[in-house]
Amino acid sequence: MARTEYRIYVVELSKKVFTENTKFRLANPQFNGVLECLYVGMTSKTPKERFEQHKTGYRNKKGHKLSSNIVEKYGLYLRPSLYNHIDPLPTRYQALQAEKFIALELRRKRYAVWFN
Repeated sequence: MARTEYRIYVVELSKKVFTENTKFRLANPQFNGVLECLYVGMTSKTPKERFEQHKTGYRNKKGHKLSSNIVEKYGLYLRPSLYNHIDPLPTRYQALQAEKFIALELRRKRYAVWFN
C-alpha cells in the first residue's frame, strides 16, 4: 500500500477578506495592503484537488464540512510559486507544523495569512 504523503499549498484570497472578515483582520495587524492575502493549508491530496474541495464546500461521507469558509468565499487561485519548493511530508503532524511555519514566515514578509 502506498504511503500517504502530505503537501503544503497556498491559495491567494481576494483582498475583500481583509475588510469583510474581522477575525482575519485581527490575525494580521502587520498587513499594510501592499502584498496579497493568503491561505496556507496542508493536504494528502493534490493542491488542485484540495482547492476544488474548498471552493465547492466539500463535505465528507459523514457530512462534516472539510472546506475552509474563508477559501470557499474568498479563494481566487493557487500560488504554486509559494509552495512548490516544499517537499511532501511523511506525517500529518509534520505537515501541520510546516503549515504553521510557512504561514508565520509569510506573515513576517507582510502578507496577510490565514491557516488552521
